[in-house]
Amino acid sequence: MSAHESAFATRPRRVAAIDCGTNSIRLLISEIDPSTGAVSEVSRRNTIVRLGEGVDETGRFQAGAIQRARAALEDYVSEMGREGVARLRMVATSATRDAANREDFFAMTREVLGRIQPGAQAEVISGDEEAALSYAGATADLEPGRGPACVIDLGGGSTEFVMRVDGQVRALSTQMGCVRVTERFMRTDPPTARETEEARAYIRERIADAAAVVPFERAHTFVGCAGTFTTLSALAQGLPSYDPARIHMSEIPFTRMREVTAELRGKTAAQRLEDPVMHPGRADVIASGSAVVEEMMDAFQAAANAISFVVSEKDILDGIVAGLAAED
Repeated sequence: MSAHESAFATRPRRVAAIDCGTNSIRLLISEIDPSTGAVSEVSRRNTIVRLGEGVDETGRFQAGAIQRARAALEDYVSEMGREGVARLRMVATSATRDAANREDFFAMTREVLGRIQPGAQAEVISGDEEAALSYAGATADLEPGRGPACVIDLGGGSTEFVMRVDGQVRALSTQMGCVRVTERFMRTDPPTARETEEARAYIRERIADAAAVVPFERAHTFVGCAGTFTTLSALAQGLPSYDPARIHMSEIPFTRMREVTAELRGKTAAQRLEDPVMHPGRADVIASGSAVVEEMMDAFQAAANAISFVVSEKDILDGIVAGLAAED
């Protein structure tokens, strides 16, 4: 190996992970030290694009939703260029699996991502892979003695439940997310008691589906990740602004979480937005997310005598980066 090749081989490399879900598109740029394999975060961003708006009803992406996703992705690609990213992986989950015109979305991602890595495009991953990647990211900073852990990735269109038990991953992706539940059931602002009860009945069925596959009763810790959980943690802690450092690995008792979720459901979206930790793109769907979390608490308490959630800022993006680092 020449001196030039040796220097290149030991130069830190930057990679990017992008996750496009039903509600948001998110970016994580990380730097990999090739000599140690250590991964350090460079940039983490989240943009609400509501790609899955109306997909549950029409089965198709709206043209405006694809355009919002394009604008966010072009912004991310510009940042990747500035940060010297050479490799990336973009995954697309629930809404993209369901849309009849998903090729329009894929073509857009090929065009935009190709500016960084020729041939790159969004990949539709299975619910099982989504769950495994989320588990790897969410538990990266969890104390080893707190396992077995059950990770819950509550998204816009789907929610993944995943555990690693006896060396095997047990996971299920359910068609239950804050956008999907809002569009199907909780359409009034704020939601009515009848809408909420119909939603909760649906949610209970989906959690029962998960319990048949994922052994909640064996979990010692329940780890929640993604925007609904992180926002609820910020609200439960009474943070003056959204602070990822204080949210990551925070532990929120169920008693406090129930106070927050009940309060959110009684407010309008405009009232929820008055709190500085609330993202504008989440205010209209977090009531549904709160109903999902409430049903989870009931189920986890009954199955495992659980009394709290640990909330992780790390998630599927960190799992993707870990995979890129391993390949490197």
